[in-house]
Amino acid sequence: MDGSDRLRVIQEYVPGKQVTLAHIIRNPKGELCNKVGIDRAGAIGIMTITPGEGAIIAADMASKSSSVNIEFVDRFTGCVMLTGEVASVENALRTAVNSLKEVLGFFPTDVTFT
Repeated sequence: MDGSDRLRVIQEYVPGKQVTLAHIIRNPKGELCNKVGIDRAGAIGIMTITPGEGAIIAADMASKSSSVNIEFVDRFTGCVMLTGEVASVENALRTAVNSLKEVLGFFPTDVTFT
């Protein structure tokens, strides 16, 4: 085999401007809170955004709209994790998703729940 029959695949990361996940975990069990390194909370809100720097903006918008705690922001992966009461976390995520769409032209996603 001379190698000419091998298929070479090149993957490239091309970030779009989008919110890829906006999910709320209502009334998480204590074990889950411990595993993700947070205190007990009424709800956990999770977002992923591309490009990753959008996570900083989303966290800012979310925290200014509701009484939530910013537990985690990663500008490299675009992950944001918020905690607080269920209604506050829901409002924060909806505000962040809508603001990213309206102000910065991001493609939004639906806010989902478990």
